[in-house]
Amino acid sequence: MEEGREQKKGRICVTGGTGYVGSWTVKRLLEDGYSVNTTVRMDPEGKREVSYLTNLPGASERLQIFDADLDRPGSFAPAIDGCVGVFHVAHPLDFDEKETEEIKTRRTTGGTLGILQACLDSKTVRRVVYTSTSGTMAFNDKVTGSDTIDEDSWTDVDFIRHFGSLGGAYVVTKTLTERTAMEFAEKHGLDLVVVAPSWIHGPFICPRFPDSVYICMALILGDEKFYQSMTKTSLVHVDDVVRAHIHLFGSLKGLAPIPFPGLSSKKLLESGFKYEYGLEGMYDGAIESCKEKGLL
Repeated sequence: MEEGREQKKGRICVTGGTGYVGSWTVKRLLEDGYSVNTTVRMDPEGKREVSYLTNLPGASERLQIFDADLDRPGSFAPAIDGCVGVFHVAHPLDFDEKETEEIKTRRTTGGTLGILQACLDSKTVRRVVYTSTSGTMAFNDKVTGSDTIDEDSWTDVDFIRHFGSLGGAYVVTKTLTERTAMEFAEKHGLDLVVVAPSWIHGPFICPRFPDSVYICMALILGDEKFYQSMTKTSLVHVDDVVRAHIHLFGSLKGLAPIPFPGLSSKKLLESGFKYEYGLEGMYDGAIESCKEKGLL
């Protein structure tokens, strides 16, 4: 039964399976009948708590976990081999900015290029869906408050560096990595779709408090440092983000390999996707997850 299901749906590789979006993606793919390879970054002893993944329905039959790290670009090849699609979600989050922008950028661009090369070498990957952020197109000195932002408006990385805002290095790194991925895909004829969600919120299955959820909950948690940055922020439910990934992977016909819009959802909606959640659903899910894990 399970073997037949894999032959029908295929196997998807999800990088960064222990993260907020990555773990929810694994969960959703298993629910939708896909077989899943996911990558995790093991500790020095070769261990990592992954029971929240291995205990998911369908995981015992259709989930395989691989050790891979963006610092070792070639380490993703075994997880990608034989897959029909790759969801590249993995990206280091470091809002405390303990590492320099240069180190982060070198790691993420090098790791991403290694993943894309493994996709080409596999001869089985039909499409790569890359998780970016709306931050790659929202910040430059030409954008006004009345503008609708899409992939034609790239973030000016020097503009971000000048202001030195919270998470600025993350936005710069994501912008440079997305550009690098698009250039590689165009040069080598790789089918790449970029999903650029806004601030992701909602329930979570990973044991660690997701950074984006924590910041969204900052007012409730009484963390003034973060809630001041949430005065005007676009939010999207994690399940809508993940369903968009799966939808875009499945919509192979008639979708050109171009960057997908962020704050403008026109192309996503025109492709037939429908959002299921609003702001209330995001907070309901996040609060419930926090209560379950003793965080509230």
